[in-house]
Amino acid sequence: MAYFQLSDGAELFYEDKGEGKPLVFIHGVWMSSRFFQKQVSHFKENYRVITLDFRGHGESAKTNAGHTVAQYARDLRELVRHLGLQDVTLVGWSMGAFVIWEYLHQFGEEGVLSTVIVDELASDFKWPDFEIGAFDLAALTSMMQELQQNQEGLLRGFLPLMFKEGVSEDRLSWMLQETMKVPASIASAILFDQSVIDCRPYLNSIQCPTLLCFGREEKLIPIAAGEHLKKSIANSQLEIFEKSCHCPFLEEPDKFNRAIESFLTLLQSGHK
Repeated sequence: MAYFQLSDGAELFYEDKGEGKPLVFIHGVWMSSRFFQKQVSHFKENYRVITLDFRGHGESAKTNAGHTVAQYARDLRELVRHLGLQDVTLVGWSMGAFVIWEYLHQFGEEGVLSTVIVDELASDFKWPDFEIGAFDLAALTSMMQELQQNQEGLLRGFLPLMFKEGVSEDRLSWMLQETMKVPASIASAILFDQSVIDCRPYLNSIQCPTLLCFGREEKLIPIAAGEHLKKSIANSQLEIFEKSCHCPFLEEPDKFNRAIESFLTLLQSGHK
């Protein structure tokens, strides 16, 4: 584990394990790198696995500014260049998908071998022409207000919604501990930005191979979101996890890890 100082002075926590083609796992809003423990332990045997906590999250600096998807993409770019990563696969869960799309929009696909998108919409907002969005203005406003008044209570209600089955007290405890590391001011700021970003204009320009991973038993993001992405991203394939909701990498970790391995093996055979 290590810290990297960004160009604006903020310190970004990351871990870099294993050797081989690089995999970068990118967490969701309020979450942290700890959510990918089952991927790190599995993939580090054959890949170089990098996880990070975005500014304001996990073990990274709790900065007053910079809490937008666009800035998180720039922070990721700095880390990728610092580590000298090439032929990288970016794995983005929830908000992490927005960071990937914004990264590709800002910097292009040079050095990016492929992407894996885990359970996210092209936009979380219910725009007039995007009815499958997760939030309307009233719901988003309510969540932001609740974060300011009762952050722990909101998280206790929200975290179990990410899973098909009930969440054990042990699992809820560590997830609550991680998500409460994000100050309420930061939590509401990044919630707003990641909820209103609209990546639809970017998607049809993406050329790198993309694996779309979606849980069937979704309480937050509908399967229709994955089908929409498959139509919008030219070189993409959709994998459905029948026993999962928003976190297939935790709910069906073996199947999730195998899906990524198969995807990467096919890519590598095609590049020989």
